Amino acid sequence: MKKSLLSLALGGLGIGVTEFTIMGMLPDVARDLDISIPVAGYLISAYALGVVVGAPLLVISMDRFSPTKTLILLMVLFTVFNGLSIIAPDYELLLASRFVSGLPHGAFFGVGSVVASRLADKGREARAVAIMFSGLTVANLLGVPLGTYIGHHFSWRYTFLLIALIGLVTILALKVWMPKMEARKNTGNPWKDFSIFRNGNVWFMVLIFSVAPGALFAWISYIAPLMTEVSGIAEKHLPYIMVLAGFGMFAGNLIGGKLSDAFSPSATVIAILGFQIVCMVLIYYTAFHPWASLTMTFLTGVATFAIVPPLTVLLLNSVKSDAEMLVASLGPACFNIANALGAFLGGIPIDKGYGYTSPEWVGVAMAAAGIAISLLYLRRNKKLKYTGE
Repeated sequence: MKKSLLSLALGGLGIGVTEFTIMGMLPDVARDLDISIPVAGYLISAYALGVVVGAPLLVISMDRFSPTKTLILLMVLFTVFNGLSIIAPDYELLLASRFVSGLPHGAFFGVGSVVASRLADKGREARAVAIMFSGLTVANLLGVPLGTYIGHHFSWRYTFLLIALIGLVTILALKVWMPKMEARKNTGNPWKDFSIFRNGNVWFMVLIFSVAPGALFAWISYIAPLMTEVSGIAEKHLPYIMVLAGFGMFAGNLIGGKLSDAFSPSATVIAILGFQIVCMVLIYYTAFHPWASLTMTFLTGVATFAIVPPLTVLLLNSVKSDAEMLVASLGPACFNIANALGAFLGGIPIDKGYGYTSPEWVGVAMAAAGIAISLLYLRRNKKLKYTGE
């Protein structure tokens, strides 16, 4: 593995820990701050909204810097903003700190996706992107369970201290291992890059990224109460359950990268979303059986993260533009719209009294919508190719 890609993976590790650990710590945070679990779930949505806001704004504002310097600056912001969660005295300030800590997330993955594809050997672009995103999956495999354990047995504030330390290590790795790259040539006003939104393909990508991954977040946002209240698994075993989910995500990420290099990214996305629907339905009907629930935790982890590499490559290939950093940043930004929607919509049936298995039907609906949008995207581009537009 190239060390330059490893430095991107380290950034993904830190981002993955801060994004997903809060899900396993929801009961602990809720008890400590004297709020309900659904209200604590808004901490997930606040972070996701920060990603949505920060991705395009930070990419554009750092347009004059080289990709390497941009990545380092983004990780500096990530480290400082996550440090705010360590000292947040109440729910309102923690909610605000979660929002600002999400700002660098989308920009880092957007710039990182372009850098990874440039560093990749020809024909292995999706696998290079998958290496960067492997940091997210390693986070779910090791970082999130460790953070969950620390949050449950000591304090969730110590978990955010761990995240800040990972950020510091990433800054050092980027400085030492990332090759120097030329800054984009000055094209005048960088805000003109927003003209990409005149392209219909961009809006299809926004819709797919904003809806399809919602199945992941409708499921994993409430995995802690699902396992303890429905499957009857003791709360002390939650870190190991997060390891199992993380192992599935790690495997799924690599599988998705290989599939999208071997087949078309669009076909891979549709097939994986179909598998997600099957997993969501099976969770609903088997969650009352602990061993079946654990099996589905692994398989759903595979399904939900296998979609990341093909979706990212589909995005990069969908729009030919000099504003490639902005285009790439749309993926993580809209992915976190799906995060916010999945967590928010998944909490509604719980509040209505339908139980902790009810968010799986939200996941089914979001994955099905993703398939429909993907098919419309394919139909549109076949028509454009046929008419020569």
